[in-house]
Amino acid sequence: MTTCQLDRFFRDFLDIESFSSVDYSLNGLQVDNDGREIGKAAFAVDASLETFRRAAACGAGMLFVHHGLFWGQPLALAGNHRERVKFLLDNNLALYAAHLPLDCHPRLGNNAALAELLGIENPEPFGLYKGKKIGFKGKLANPLSIEEAVRRISYMDRPPLETYPFGKKESQSAAVVSGGGSHEALQAIEEGVDLYITGESSHSIYHHILEGKLNFIAGGHYSTEVWGVRRIMELCVSELHLDAVFVDVPTGL
Repeated sequence: MTTCQLDRFFRDFLDIESFSSVDYSLNGLQVDNDGREIGKAAFAVDASLETFRRAAACGAGMLFVHHGLFWGQPLALAGNHRERVKFLLDNNLALYAAHLPLDCHPRLGNNAALAELLGIENPEPFGLYKGKKIGFKGKLANPLSIEEAVRRISYMDRPPLETYPFGKKESQSAAVVSGGGSHEALQAIEEGVDLYITGESSHSIYHHILEGKLNFIAGGHYSTEVWGVRRIMELCVSELHLDAVFVDVPTGL
């Protein structure tokens, strides 16, 4: 398939247009190739030189990422940014990014995947960000200890950044906002949720979650956001019969 065909395919289910005013990421095709067809695609969390090198080494013609190269303002083609763009062009490697549209997708997104792993029944939208809810919350099918919740959401059994068991020994409900959603913990407290999971913690919310008796897991920004990318990859394999590979470049953060 060409990059134009793949762009149409992704836009059929990723709500890219409605996020244009609230998402600083340039969602969609960020760097095009020379028009040749894509025989193999790579999928990863971050647009970085290491990720690009691994994708090219695998023979990929396109790289689909969650965190792209462009974030709301033009950047001079200098330094690291120049080296990244130059590598893409030199290797005819197209770059596609989907940030918040991937986080919030009700079936393929990072948060939908986390909700499913936890066993959230009938998940409801949660986590208001600039007028849009990008996470999910709901009752758990079975009560969960914080240790069992960690086990379920940990990609490749990688440990979380932090756990704060400030609430019930076994949670009856949970909410998830992948990545940098620490302050949405305040919404979880307001809405009576027992367990909140995101990627990163923050000093400024520590006493709020302690006093609010909220169980809190900072699962890692990277580790909570592999899930949606992998689901998009699986969809491309099953529906497009595209040769695909996941490029795992964990940051530990």
